[in-house]
Amino acid sequence: MADIKPYTIAVDDQHLKDLKTRLSLAKFPDELDAAGWDMGAPLADVKRLTKYWRESYDWRKAEKELNKVPHFVTDIQCEGFEPLAIHFIHVRSKIQGAIPLLFIHGWPGHFEEVLKILRPLTEGGDGIQYPAFDVIAPSLPNFGFSEGPKKRGFALEQYAEAMNKLMLKLGYNEYVTQGGDWGTHISRALAHLYPKHCKATHLNYDSANPPEYLKNPLLALQHAVKPYNPREQHGIDRTKWFEKDGKGYNAEQSTKPQTLGYGLADSPVACLAWIFEKLHDWTDAYPWTDDEICTWVSIYWFSTAGPAASVRIYYEIAHNVDGRKDKMDHQRIRAWSPGVKLGFSHFPMDLQVLPSTWVRTLGEVVYEKEHDSGGHFAAWERPDDLVTDVREMFGKGGGAFGIVKGATGYTS
Repeated sequence: MADIKPYTIAVDDQHLKDLKTRLSLAKFPDELDAAGWDMGAPLADVKRLTKYWRESYDWRKAEKELNKVPHFVTDIQCEGFEPLAIHFIHVRSKIQGAIPLLFIHGWPGHFEEVLKILRPLTEGGDGIQYPAFDVIAPSLPNFGFSEGPKKRGFALEQYAEAMNKLMLKLGYNEYVTQGGDWGTHISRALAHLYPKHCKATHLNYDSANPPEYLKNPLLALQHAVKPYNPREQHGIDRTKWFEKDGKGYNAEQSTKPQTLGYGLADSPVACLAWIFEKLHDWTDAYPWTDDEICTWVSIYWFSTAGPAASVRIYYEIAHNVDGRKDKMDHQRIRAWSPGVKLGFSHFPMDLQVLPSTWVRTLGEVVYEKEHDSGGHFAAWERPDDLVTDVREMFGKGGGAFGIVKGATGYTS
């Protein structure tokens, strides 16, 4: 379509100069003796990263790497809101009948997360041994190089609407999704709101309620009498840690995002520390390089809507600012979604790692895989595992094989 245009990431020189100036003027807090990660991002690490970001990191090199994949931008308008220029990566397989897969990132992630699984799914799927996929990886509104709305109330319904309209605009009347974090929640909203288009979702983040006897009698009985396996018990412990010691950011972003936004928008060090803490705490000892961290945070700092915009999604989902009926909140997306097949990959160091009986209350679960390592950013931390799981779910013999009409991912 004429209004789908190629896009090149090209941060203005003045923006780069401003970043270095702000980094050079950074004022750091002190730190208590023997302070560790339990109190937040350590001072020595943040100072080291700030120095590296200012003196050694090469954004132009990172920008060149990011631009090696095809980027596009197109206007998408959600009902009641202004049109937004939505940025996305789109790689088509050479295999006719490739499965259209919408990769949805979360916070503090972005489109970059897809890069390690992009080629294996599109080029590695030969249509004979492995299914082939067309992969679409947008920057969500308010993230990356997409615009953000200026009107309040852009909530889960609108994120799902924007993603569905993008897929339809690209010519995919039916598609599947993959995601974690907000990608899980938006996929669940798509399953509820657009089941004729979103046919299946593969998720690497658990978000569900325990089974209830009135709603899920068999699962509730199983949950009551069957002890947790080691994976599930570890997951319960990890989830308790997150609820007790790791969720402070969520409370702030869900209640006072504007106040937090002043620090994120004005101070690159504040933006760095806020995100770096999650990259450390939410992964399974992933060996982050300084370049990886700086690129990750730079995408937020240079984002079209600004880093403060990215946290508003928490507030809008938690509050019904326009009094809409049947708002798509966290409880509603945890309701059973008929007709949309579900798959789960459980990684032990994610934030919510729930028993199998819990996630099976969401819908028809046709695929589950337990992994012995990995955390919140599965596509970045464990790309090979995630690719394998997606292939197994949608490939021949998988529970979602042939779910998209005319697009099995195979040549025959």
